[in-house]
Amino acid sequence: PVARAQQETEEEEEFSYSLDAENGPAHWGDIKEEWSACGKGNMQSPIDLASPRVSLVRGLGYLNHSYHPANATIVNRGHDIMLKFEGDAGSVSIGGTPYFLRQLHWHSPTEHSVNGRRYDMELHMFHESAQGKAAVIGVFYEIGAHDAFLHKLEPYLEMIADRKDREEKMGMMDPRGARGKASVYYRYVGSLTTPPCAEGVIWTIVKRVRSVSFIHLASNTTTN
Repeated sequence: PVARAQQETEEEEEFSYSLDAENGPAHWGDIKEEWSACGKGNMQSPIDLASPRVSLVRGLGYLNHSYHPANATIVNRGHDIMLKFEGDAGSVSIGGTPYFLRQLHWHSPTEHSVNGRRYDMELHMFHESAQGKAAVIGVFYEIGAHDAFLHKLEPYLEMIADRKDREEKMGMMDPRGARGKASVYYRYVGSLTTPPCAEGVIWTIVKRVRSVSFIHLASNTTTN
C-alpha cells in the first residue's frame, strides 16, 4: 500500500506501544484489516541497521535538499512530540523524485538499533512525494552536549508537556537545523513504524550520532 503522511498515527487512540496491551505492537495487524501489514508485512520497520537489508551509503554528500523556513505547530501526540509544517518547508530529492517535508517527530529511546544498541532519542523527518510515497530521514541522539535546534523548541515543549493533544503555534521554523551535517547514511526500504505500517518507505538514517542535553530528552518524554 501507498504510505501517506495523513495515514501516520491518525488513529493512535486505537493502538498502544505497551507490549502487554491487547492493542500493543504484537496485535496491531489484527486490529483492522487495513493494518494487516503490521503483522504480515515483509519489509517492516524499525530494524537493526546491521541487517543485510541495509546499505551504508557514503556518496550522498549532504543529501540533495532544499529546506527553508515555514510556519509550524508543535503537538503532544501522547506517544511522541510532533512538529508539523503548515506550509512549504522544502523537499529532499531521492532518485530524482522530490519528497516534501511534512513533519518532524521524536521517539525516546530510538526505534532503530545498530548492532543491538539503541540510542537515547531518534528524530524522524517525514517526507511525502506528489504521488503519496513516503521517505523518512532519521537522526540518532545520545545524552551529551546542548543541541541548538532543540533548544529553540524548549519553551514550546514546556507548554505541551504531559498534555496529550495539546498544540502550540510556533511561527516560522527552519528545518535545516534539525538534520545537521552528515555525509554517511544507512539506507533501506521499509515501512511506517506505526499503523497502518504501510511499506515502500525509503529510510535514510544519518550514521553520525548527535548529542542532546538531558533537559531536551526529558521534555520529549510524554504521557498518555
